[in-house]
Amino acid sequence: MEKDKKRVAMRVHGKVQGVFFRASTQEKAEELGLTGFVQNEPGGTVYLEAEGSPEALKQLEQWAYDGPRHAKVEKVEVEEKDSLEGFDGFEQRR
Repeated sequence: MEKDKKRVAMRVHGKVQGVFFRASTQEKAEELGLTGFVQNEPGGTVYLEAEGSPEALKQLEQWAYDGPRHAKVEKVEVEEKDSLEGFDGFEQRR
């Protein structure tokens, strides 16, 4: 693994679907220079994986606790992954 890059997975709980959370996450991740994806999950959560500098990932995590304006985030679970995926850009998945 490149020592200056990490990959994390986040699961965001609360009112996070139907409030432009995925689009806002993509915008924030691209602004921070991160790659990865974000998707809605059947249980009402949003799941994302992102790769990049530890500092940028921390900023994305801090942002996720608030999310976009109409979101009501209750909890963010963060898990550091062991290896990089080599994502090409940051995308929204269904």
